[in-house]
Amino acid sequence: MKITLNRINDDYLFECTNSLGNKILLDNTSQSEGTKGVSPMETLLMAVAGCSGIDMVSILKKQRQEITKFSAEVVGERIQVDEAKPFKTILVKFFVDGNIEPKKAERAAALSFEKYCSVSKTLEPNVTVNYEVFVNGEKVGL
Repeated sequence: MKITLNRINDDYLFECTNSLGNKILLDNTSQSEGTKGVSPMETLLMAVAGCSGIDMVSILKKQRQEITKFSAEVVGERIQVDEAKPFKTILVKFFVDGNIEPKKAERAAALSFEKYCSVSKTLEPNVTVNYEVFVNGEKVGL
């Protein structure tokens, strides 16, 4: 796996490209003027959501659950460590709509974080990643 990063303006805007040519823009979002990309820390939260989202959809599809809508919201809490501000905790909230058995959605999330999601596994043991699952607007008990 390899990406390239190229600075594309006179400030902090970078274009990251993967081996397939797909791109994202990174920027210093602490600067108030004209940010055009997402911060590196935001991309980490996006990666957790994307990785576990792919896992959940895959698992639910294999179980023949009918997903009509899938989304996630991720919140990261940061702490000061010397000059850096790493994440201490991350909470992922999954919102799944459709003809879905709540226990299967709950199990799919558990499998993702306990077994499959390489992004959250990479963060262990330094970051606590928690999750909540909502099926058709109702929170599933964990």
